[in-house]
Amino acid sequence: MLKLKLHWQILIALVIAVIYGVTLPEYVQYVKWMGDIFIRGLKMVIVPLILTSIISGVTNIGSGGNLGRLGVKTMFYYLTTSLFAIVMGLFFVNILQPGAGADLGFTKEVEGLSAARDSFGDTLLKIVPSNIFTAFTEGQMLSIIFFAIIFGYFITRVNKKASANLTEFFNSAFEVMMRITMFVIKFTPLGILGLVANTVAEQSDLLNVAQRLGLYMLAVLLALAFHSTITLPFLLKFVGNVNPKNHFRALTTPLLTAFSTSSSNATLPLTMDAVEHNAGVSNKVTSFTLPLGATINMDGTALYECVAAMFIAQAYGVELGFLQQVIVVMTALLASIGAAGIPMAGLVMISIILTAVGLPLEGLGLILAVDRILDMCRTTVNVWSDSCGAVIIAKTEGEKLKV
Repeated sequence: MLKLKLHWQILIALVIAVIYGVTLPEYVQYVKWMGDIFIRGLKMVIVPLILTSIISGVTNIGSGGNLGRLGVKTMFYYLTTSLFAIVMGLFFVNILQPGAGADLGFTKEVEGLSAARDSFGDTLLKIVPSNIFTAFTEGQMLSIIFFAIIFGYFITRVNKKASANLTEFFNSAFEVMMRITMFVIKFTPLGILGLVANTVAEQSDLLNVAQRLGLYMLAVLLALAFHSTITLPFLLKFVGNVNPKNHFRALTTPLLTAFSTSSSNATLPLTMDAVEHNAGVSNKVTSFTLPLGATINMDGTALYECVAAMFIAQAYGVELGFLQQVIVVMTALLASIGAAGIPMAGLVMISIILTAVGLPLEGLGLILAVDRILDMCRTTVNVWSDSCGAVIIAKTEGEKLKV
């Protein structure tokens, strides 16, 4: 197994974990700790990796004009693909009508709803940290990214000696963080074994739940499949002039990890490594676009939020007109920007959409039972979109890639 490539090790670990979770759920505690340690290790490197990578990327971009050009391209791509994803979700949920006649008695308690009531305006306000060290300790990614971009930009504005010293320092720090990250990544198969086995063991009634919420799951999965296999490859082929199959092969390991961990942030180190070394994107593009994408580019999450909100409306017998569906689309787009790259973050962000169109927050209990499996799928789409964006932007910058 040690001689196999990492993505094959992860695939084998996934199969073993599913079998283990199904056949020996009472013994899952003996492997669960491996998943806990793996996630803690990834969380350990996320903040310093994002900080050093963005500062390093911004300083290596050069002038403010280059930074602005790259920033505009990145944001345009992220907003465009998220909008495409949401519209696709809206299409499938209106065609399939999964909420019509849904069993409203099948609900679960949802924790943390009070924490989800922040408006999009509050989210934007919190981008500017009142205390950057608090942002570091609490993992406030938007604040960290904002600070890193500002810090990196002004490194290029100070005198040449200070600029050179700081640039060299953060380039070196970034290299060290990548080495630490790759050390943690070596334990990915063991971590995934613990994570997935525990998830499968907890979902003992998943087949029964899937039968009752099958049409809702189908709407989400069909929309995700269309976006990831049609929309994004189309952009790769005709905008980036990149072979989608080659790019997919280059991203196999981070995509499998994203599916297993349900976390864009946890997968970020692997995504950066694959995009830079397998796809051939330069470090300056990779270190700027991917950390930003892991926080604000949530195609899969935005799509899921739209479908979930429409499903809840249908289940409660609330007919949303064209204008209200437009509100759902725009709110899903904005809410996805503030969604953290952690498991189940999208579930919390749906409450913003429900509030915007006057739906009861308790409706979240309808979809909680199948959220985990959908979370794994939508996170994979998030990471796939991030990587496609990095490749397309690199191509527009005139880079020659391996894909």
